[in-house]
Amino acid sequence: MRDPIPFGRYLLLERLAIGGMAEVWLAEVRGEPGRRYAVKRLLPTLADDPAFVTMFLDEARIGAQLDHPGIVPVHDLGREGAGYFMAMDYLAGQDLRALLARLRHDGSRLPVALSAFVLAEAARALDHAHRALGHDGAPLHVVHRDLSPANVLLGYDGRVAVIDFGIAQAAFRAHREGAVLRGKFGYLSPEQVRGLPVDRRADVFSLGAVLHELLTGHRLFHGPSDLAVLERVRAAQVRPPSERNPAVPPALDAVVLSALARDPAERLPWASALAEALAPFADPRGRASLAQELATRFPAELAEERARAPRRGAPAPPRGDA
Repeated sequence: MRDPIPFGRYLLLERLAIGGMAEVWLAEVRGEPGRRYAVKRLLPTLADDPAFVTMFLDEARIGAQLDHPGIVPVHDLGREGAGYFMAMDYLAGQDLRALLARLRHDGSRLPVALSAFVLAEAARALDHAHRALGHDGAPLHVVHRDLSPANVLLGYDGRVAVIDFGIAQAAFRAHREGAVLRGKFGYLSPEQVRGLPVDRRADVFSLGAVLHELLTGHRLFHGPSDLAVLERVRAAQVRPPSERNPAVPPALDAVVLSALARDPAERLPWASALAEALAPFADPRGRASLAQELATRFPAELAEERARAPRRGAPAPPRGDA
């Protein structure tokens, strides 16, 4: 690890991720070693773009009003120099996209019970966001709209967290946006692809797409081009996951297909309903089993994390796509 980089009240220790909108750094507060943060900085090239600045600030504003163990909290928001930043808890682990890639490389799938546990945990976190009230007591009407494996964090301690509410719909920003197609195409809902209004049930569909992929080991909606993927999402013709994975019981097939109904009116109405439906199939040792799975699949990365950890405190919560 190179020498820390001063950044306001923080010291940036190591860059963890960089994406099209922001970069994420492992950081600590000056004079307070032992507790680590993830500092997310808007890329300098976007600092003068009002649309990206608004999106970034709204992500922080949403995160600061959500209080759930499955949502990484935002503690600080500010401007340093010419750029904006937010500071969040740091969750030592891998995102679900990385785990899926490692499983494919190893020619294996996540056990059915562990898949059900991970998605139930993510569903509970999203349900909290969907039902959340603002500081004024009014409903926030949050819809993530970009739920994908890259936005589900898996802690080495077995925790599951949802991140990146950067394009989330919320009451305070709904009037500023038209029907703009954003998000990772293969995990959008049919109503998003069609440019129709969306509500919490769009996130339920995205959760269903991720669950189907976990159970089968294959992307649900894929194709030779973005247009082909969007057409397949629009049609939402879904086969039961048991056709690819015989270990999936018929009752779990029914849960997945209910989450992936093309018509939102026929879909599971709340993320909590999906979590409850998955509960009978979920690994009862959930966190312990997930921690063991990650230790098995990412031994070198876990060793690196332990070497990186401060002497005081334990790895806490993000490493995700920026």
